[in-house]
Amino acid sequence: MTTKSSGFTLIELLVVVAILGIIAAVGIVSYNGYVASAKKTSAKNIMQQISLGQTEHYSDNGSYYVPNNSSSCSPSDSTSNAIETNLLGGSDSITEEVGYNICVAADASNYKIFAKEVGGTCELTLLANGRFTPPEGKNC
Repeated sequence: MTTKSSGFTLIELLVVVAILGIIAAVGIVSYNGYVASAKKTSAKNIMQQISLGQTEHYSDNGSYYVPNNSSSCSPSDSTSNAIETNLLGGSDSITEEVGYNICVAADASNYKIFAKEVGGTCELTLLANGRFTPPEGKNC
């Protein structure tokens, strides 16, 4: 006499769990890529806002905003806060969620805006002519 089983075998359950694990792993990797891309895009948008702020500062004062009279800079929390105060009207645009620190290096006739990923390796530069370096797909 044979008995009919109405449940799942252990092997069937293990196969289902393994498949769900693979799907979850792929989803997490994809999600992290989307988050990194969104942060990079946010940093680029803020850099373009800073560029507009530089244009307005030049229009009002006849020179670009130059923090500490420097033609070079290293992005940090303090440089990001100074930019928010002096070029972005005190807005809190460069937040921790963006994941980048930003600084401005300028002389009387030109400027560059630098962004560095907090805890990462991605570095972006926006030139006064509106070009980002490195080009897409390079260095981050």
